[in-house]
Amino acid sequence: MSIKKQFLKSKPVCKVSFKLSKAQVNNATKVSLVGDFNNWDISADEFSKLKDGSFSYSLELETGKEYHFRYVADGSEWFNDDEADRFEASGQGEARNGVLSL
Repeated sequence: MSIKKQFLKSKPVCKVSFKLSKAQVNNATKVSLVGDFNNWDISADEFSKLKDGSFSYSLELETGKEYHFRYVADGSEWFNDDEADRFEASGQGEARNGVLSL
C-alpha cells in the first residue's frame, strides 16, 4: 500500500495519491476510498484499475485537518492502509479507521 502527499503552494490543499497492489486488494475487481470527506459513500471515490491489476486514486483535501478513511473492495470488504498516519476507533465494534493528518 502506498500513500503519497503533495502539498500545493498555490492553495491550501494537499494532493493525496493512493496505490494498492493486486495482492493487497485480494484480487478485487473494484476498490473505493471512503471517509469522512465523502460521507463514507462507497460509490463516491472509486479507484482506477491499472493493467497490472493494481489500483490507484488521487484527490485533493484541505490542509490543516485530519481525515478518517478506509478502503472497500468489491462493495463489502473493508480494510485499512498500514501507511495511515495513525488509527482510531471507528465506533463500529472493533473496527479502526486510518487517519490522514494534513
